[in-house]
Amino acid sequence: MGFRVIKTAIATVLAIIISDALGVEGAISAGLLAILGVDVTRKRSIRTVSSRFFASILGLIMAIILFYLLGFHIWVLAVYILIAFPLLSRANFKEGIVTSSVVVFRVFGGEVISLKVLTTQIELLLIGLGSAMIVNLLYMPKEEDKLLKIRYKVDGLFSIIFRHIAASLRDPEHLWDGKELIEAGKLVDEGLASANRGLENQLISPNEAWNVYFYMRKQQLDRIEGMLEMISLVYERIPQGEAVATLFEQLSVDVTQEFYSGQTEEMQRQLDLEFKEMKLPSSREEFELRAHLLQLSRELAYFLEIAKKDKSRRAAQTSSVADVEES
Repeated sequence: MGFRVIKTAIATVLAIIISDALGVEGAISAGLLAILGVDVTRKRSIRTVSSRFFASILGLIMAIILFYLLGFHIWVLAVYILIAFPLLSRANFKEGIVTSSVVVFRVFGGEVISLKVLTTQIELLLIGLGSAMIVNLLYMPKEEDKLLKIRYKVDGLFSIIFRHIAASLRDPEHLWDGKELIEAGKLVDEGLASANRGLENQLISPNEAWNVYFYMRKQQLDRIEGMLEMISLVYERIPQGEAVATLFEQLSVDVTQEFYSGQTEEMQRQLDLEFKEMKLPSSREEFELRAHLLQLSRELAYFLEIAKKDKSRRAAQTSSVADVEES
């Protein structure tokens, strides 16, 4: 049973109880409107409830005019649908079409047009949709724990990927099916979706840290795919390959750390200097292999730059929070 189902049940019962206690006719309809009003996030709930309420008011006004002029006939409902639905869509109230239809069909079923009927429908809308919004705003499941678990899994997969890259550089015959790369991609997409839901539930001072983190990992996955293409061109073991492999081994450790250590970056910078000081290749084959390794080292530098921006920012945020707590 999903949490949204539980919220829907609570909102429905709440709407019926309130309507019955206030003596509003058609309490069951308030429950139905509450079902239509429950949504997955706080911000989306506010948007959809507002859209449904104003769509219902607009639809109710159009329906009353049609019923007054043409009478309560089945074909008049068809006329209402042909006129109201396109207008509601054009007014950006598309989400409220079903809710407005519930209200209009109630008026049609009563076959009476009066101020009391209009007031009753508005009361049911306020109680039904209001109950749904209250339930949505009071509690939404936190995404933090889920996001943290996904992050640890992604970091662990990145570590495994880098160890395989190091092994491939040391031994071009090393076999790897790349399943960790695929799994990491799926987890990053899942993390982005979960982070977006969490952001939608933060009405005051939204924190985009998780969105930034998973977007960073998505960028880095693109970099890794480029690295793998270069590694596939390194078909022979050479000394420079061992040096680059050491970089990836260090990175396999650094990637699981919460904050940026800079060790791999420093090692990569030193290796770039060593590449510049090396003697020129003695053959075309060696030239090509060393060129691929140099380009791989440069790609790694871009990868580290992405990580540095994110982790340094998060370190600064943590430091600021600590200073506030101490003061």
